[in-house]
Amino acid sequence: MATSINIPRLDLNDYVNGTAAQRKQFSDDIGKAFNDTGFVTITNHGLSKELIDNLYVQVKEFFSLPEEAKLKYEKVELAGQRGYTSKGREKAKDSKTPDLKEFWQTGQYVEDGDVIKEEYPDNVLVEEVPAFNIVTKEIYKKLEHAGKQLLKAIAVYLGLPEDYFEDKVHNGNSILRAIHYFPIENPDALPADAVRAGAHEDINLITLLIGASADGLEVLTRNGDWFAVKAHGEDIVVNVGDMLQRLTNNKLKSTTHRVVNPPRELMKSSRYSVPFFLHPKSGMDLTCLTSCIDEENPKAYTDMTAGEYLDERLREIGLKK
Repeated sequence: MATSINIPRLDLNDYVNGTAAQRKQFSDDIGKAFNDTGFVTITNHGLSKELIDNLYVQVKEFFSLPEEAKLKYEKVELAGQRGYTSKGREKAKDSKTPDLKEFWQTGQYVEDGDVIKEEYPDNVLVEEVPAFNIVTKEIYKKLEHAGKQLLKAIAVYLGLPEDYFEDKVHNGNSILRAIHYFPIENPDALPADAVRAGAHEDINLITLLIGASADGLEVLTRNGDWFAVKAHGEDIVVNVGDMLQRLTNNKLKSTTHRVVNPPRELMKSSRYSVPFFLHPKSGMDLTCLTSCIDEENPKAYTDMTAGEYLDERLREIGLKK
């Protein structure tokens, strides 16, 4: 029997511009889904179809540059946090085999004089594809804005003040990642366990994923089955990351997910995807909320800051030595 799984399709406009009843319903629905599967799809998120289409045009343009052009944007000393990360560098936490992908990362644009700017490396600009720099910045800003609205709804669900996350994520360490799962020219030469993205959980508070260019995203259900997530064309898929799971003492679930290899006849095609990892500032305290701790759910995690946790995880996935 096929697993049925609760990945509701929610309209962000209901929360941003809705009545009190619509706002409460949205908050309850996102909370229930994040309690349950850790995933929702969101419509009316502020990104037009034209903007998304243009993003994919520029992303394809960048990844089709010659290898030596891309490699000059690889800053290994930044642990993949800015610029280009070449094939074979990143793996899932418990895997020995690298993922079949290359990617680009854009970070925070601190434009209000906040001293936190000193903590962040500068963004890397692509000379060959100037439009790539413009569209990635616009997408970053729009997804950050949508993410902050979603965090308000989550705060309300948790019984916190609506703006609980605001000062923690303002100029936070969020990352926009453009991923190219490159064509697999010779499937027989692959290690048996090589996949586009090994089973993993995200590190951050929440992830906003722009509908990928092809299928492949799967989530692990409570019953231990893999379930394919298919978003409507323009929807974004949003999931809980480990920092939010930690803060809520497992009340909100960071769901294990992966990107599987395509059927053999599609192996020679590329897949592109653009997730936005919404991170707080490094100083955010991830100590479990007392409201999420009770006799049935004793405190599951030690106290640490977002920065300490990120550092630990970057080492585990091979981006930091």
